[in-house]
Amino acid sequence: MNASVTDSILAKFKEAAIKVTAQRLIIYRLMLETPGHHTADTIFKLASPLLPGLSPTTVYNVLDMLVAHKLARRIKTDSDIMRYDIVTENHHHLFADNDHQIEDYHDKALDEMLKNYFEANKIPGFTIHDIKLEIHGSYDPKSH
Repeated sequence: MNASVTDSILAKFKEAAIKVTAQRLIIYRLMLETPGHHTADTIFKLASPLLPGLSPTTVYNVLDMLVAHKLARRIKTDSDIMRYDIVTENHHHLFADNDHQIEDYHDKALDEMLKNYFEANKIPGFTIHDIKLEIHGSYDPKSH
């Protein structure tokens, strides 16, 4: 393991008051180093060779803990598949219907427009905490 990445993870765990275990460290590191929005099953398959005896339940427990401490987010797809996103700063998602890929979409101008819109057009009796868009479409195979 790269020492600087491990140090960064340990600092995040300490800040969040998370007890460090090999399972937590390796699962979080795999999520940081493996691009994408993985399912628990994918994370289990990636982590199992590194953690003999790892159970799917442990993976789910670690993922739940990461979400509870805001070090990961859950993304539920239209087909009811739960995926996990390690990028926790504000962003949106592109859902490619043709290949079921999910990609992060960052656009500060869009974020500002949405914020301004909902400040000017308040929803009675409702407090907005966060706005995340799911943008569905398909990539042109020639351009992606």
